[in-house]
Amino acid sequence: MKNVLILGAAGQISRLLTDGLLKQTDAKVILYARNAAGRLKVSESKREIFVDGDFNETDKLVQTMQGVDIVYVNDMRSERATQSIVAAMNRAGVKRIIAASVLGIYHEVAGAFGRWNERMVGSSSSLYAAAAKVLEDSALDYTLLRLTWLYNQEGNIACSLTQKEEPFIGAQVTRQAVAQLVIDIIQDKSGLYSRTSLGVSEPNTDWPKPSFY
Repeated sequence: MKNVLILGAAGQISRLLTDGLLKQTDAKVILYARNAAGRLKVSESKREIFVDGDFNETDKLVQTMQGVDIVYVNDMRSERATQSIVAAMNRAGVKRIIAASVLGIYHEVAGAFGRWNERMVGSSSSLYAAAAKVLEDSALDYTLLRLTWLYNQEGNIACSLTQKEEPFIGAQVTRQAVAQLVIDIIQDKSGLYSRTSLGVSEPNTDWPKPSFY
């Protein structure tokens, strides 16, 4: 049984991930979020706990990480917050982390979609890039997920992956697919995802922009 800490547990992907972990695994889940008590409900009291906290509260993170096997970060856009998370993991002796970022942090999206994405994302891409560098420069066993544009579609868990050195292809992916990917990575024992930065998209969506724009 693994103990999984979800940072940013009130987000849409985090909620899908929590539900999936409870249904597909025997993991215990620690749900960490601002105002967690007011935003989250525990459905399985023997396997879920929630913690009110901010990513920048390093001491609280260290305390929360005691006994944790793997950390999932739902939105890694802040360099300072990422530094806090990495420091807390080092102090707590936790090595494994999966973190959600966005496409384009390496300017790896080409063509019409790449130009559209840069117009839409603007300067915020540099914030994600700085946070990603903190993680990649650390000694942690990380998997960085560079997510394309997100939407919801129940039952659609199709996704394709590209490596850091490869062009990013795919204009959209479901949150359901991302949540399932995270579960698959958590359960993987091969080391396939160790210290990797993966582009995450839906197959056959090599379009100038997402279908919902």
